[in-house]
Amino acid sequence: MLRLTSDKFPVFIPFGVIGFYRYLWYFIRVAASLTYRPVPLPENPTYLAEEDVTIVVPTIDAGEEFKEAAHSWLVGNPKEILIITEEKMLEPLQELANSVDPQRIRVLTVPYANKRLQMSHGIKNVTTDIIVFADDDAIWPPTLLPYVLACFEDQKIGGVGTSQRVQPVGTRMTVWEVLAAFRLSIRNIEISASAHIDGGIPCLSGRTAAYRTVILKDPEFLHGFTHDFWLGKYQLNSGDDKFLTRWMVSHGWGTYVQCCKEAELLSTMKPNWRFLKQVLRWTRNTWRSDIRSLFTERYIWTAHPYVAYTMVDKLINPLTLLVGPVLVAYIVYKSTIPVDDGGYHLPWWNVVVSYLVWLLATRTMKLLPHLWSRPQDIIHVPAFILFGYYFAIMKIYALFTLHETGWGTRAGIGDPTAATAAADNKTDASPMVMPDEKDYATPSPDRHYHQHPMEMQVGYAR
Repeated sequence: MLRLTSDKFPVFIPFGVIGFYRYLWYFIRVAASLTYRPVPLPENPTYLAEEDVTIVVPTIDAGEEFKEAAHSWLVGNPKEILIITEEKMLEPLQELANSVDPQRIRVLTVPYANKRLQMSHGIKNVTTDIIVFADDDAIWPPTLLPYVLACFEDQKIGGVGTSQRVQPVGTRMTVWEVLAAFRLSIRNIEISASAHIDGGIPCLSGRTAAYRTVILKDPEFLHGFTHDFWLGKYQLNSGDDKFLTRWMVSHGWGTYVQCCKEAELLSTMKPNWRFLKQVLRWTRNTWRSDIRSLFTERYIWTAHPYVAYTMVDKLINPLTLLVGPVLVAYIVYKSTIPVDDGGYHLPWWNVVVSYLVWLLATRTMKLLPHLWSRPQDIIHVPAFILFGYYFAIMKIYALFTLHETGWGTRAGIGDPTAATAAADNKTDASPMVMPDEKDYATPSPDRHYHQHPMEMQVGYAR
């Protein structure tokens, strides 16, 4: 390829700069991830799971996978598990809960299926200091709760996340599940790096995340969470984890993530093409939330500047990624033209082979943490490369369809506005229960942590 640059050397300089920039920051992330250390367990913990933890699980169609997940949660010995579902699903979910542990699992209902309303209803019924939200298929290691609670020893921490791996639905992973596993491996590096560099995290994933109850009991939070609108007219149901993360930042609370085997959960992904619909929903949520963080709220710039950089990088990433194949196509075209007529002297097949070798080498390098534990997945690296380009195009499509707020992969998720109106009109049978006042942190007084006026318009993991 060096011979090729002799034809039009200045043309290649900008693309070389883009490549240098992207891989410089990649190596910075890897270096930060390697030096990251999880918070160790305290000798005398302030918080104990059996006294201070309630697990809240919003769901509408939990099946047999729920039993395995629930048994893994109970190993950590939480005080209580609240299953929040819609009224018509009460009976089957109550039977499912009773088959696991009728003493520590309660099933509560809301009028209509709506994840944020279900989470809000769960919050109102929590009496412990810590709430842990979990997906109905999230399988925990026995040590997850103690390691999550260890982060709350710092009284400035308001939310804590965990690392994740894919649990196959069948006996072996499909190509879609492997693609999801690749993405999670890369994400684990990214979040451990950002937590190490400036303490921030782009998103406390809703698959499992813990929060101080006193933050979420705030009526201002509950109203904003369940009345979240994009552009003031499109009510949001998904994107709850992004909202929670932004709330922590805008209200002066710290966040952290425990990236270690002791706190690494397993979660199922769609084992078929519907995985692409999941990714589309996540991408729209990311666009909407990151635009707010960067340009509307703007707390992220001073609280977590490195995380702000990663958000900006994600905004431009589709364009920088698509530059490569466009340039290669142009060079291939020029290589088919005689040199005397202004063409390039390098054969077109040389360009194509060089590009493919570069892609395989660099993408395989990025996936080494995953391939170290599952080397058999190396055969899926070409699929990951193709998915990367599809994802770049999809991100651009998602940007122009942010008004579409449907769930996409869940049946029975109706109009969130109607569900919210029904919940607002329904009188709660019991008042909101506050946990005992303990050692709640006070945000730093040198900043003003109030909800941005525009964000009062603001606006299930599968």
